[in-house]
Amino acid sequence: MPTNYVLIDFENVQPKNLELLAAHPFKVLVFIGSNQTRLPRHIVVAMQILGDQARYVEIEGSGPNALDFHIAYYIGELAAKEPQAHFHVISRDKGFDPLIRHLKSRKIRVHREIDVAEIPELRISTKGSTGDMVDAIVRNLIGRGQSRPRKVKTLQNTISHLIKEELDEKALAALVEDMKKRKLIVVKNGNVSYKLPNRAKRKR
Repeated sequence: MPTNYVLIDFENVQPKNLELLAAHPFKVLVFIGSNQTRLPRHIVVAMQILGDQARYVEIEGSGPNALDFHIAYYIGELAAKEPQAHFHVISRDKGFDPLIRHLKSRKIRVHREIDVAEIPELRISTKGSTGDMVDAIVRNLIGRGQSRPRKVKTLQNTISHLIKEELDEKALAALVEDMKKRKLIVVKNGNVSYKLPNRAKRKR
């Protein structure tokens, strides 16, 4: 089975849901900028949970794209050793996209996701109950911190990226409506505000 590598641009994204990766045989590399001298507690705890699946890569030196170049180097090095591996770059930085298109043209399997939960193997299935789906969506939104969608349409697009199966507009609207009924969100004039718990409950 090909190895899935998750390469996190920690200068750009500080995910609060790294523990989602623990149930999967992924290899996780968290790239830390030279000016990032302190790590949030939730990251340290999640890395401990991941154990030998995960490691930090500390960037030497600084510069506008220093961390990006390190990620590009590691993808190249790992792809040379494991040409069948899959790579997931977790970053909001669209500057990775030209590199990713080039790597794909060279038959290297690489994608950029904004959030860990958008990795295809981790996406939510519609085979569960609506409650399970909403709980999973809430976990993702909590992990996004202040980067949550602020418009209904953007929220629907975000949900669409988190679901394995394709949902039509009616189904997406129904999930948003369910979140409103649970008082997890408030919608006014197309704008969304959140009333999420500090931690989302997990499926047992």
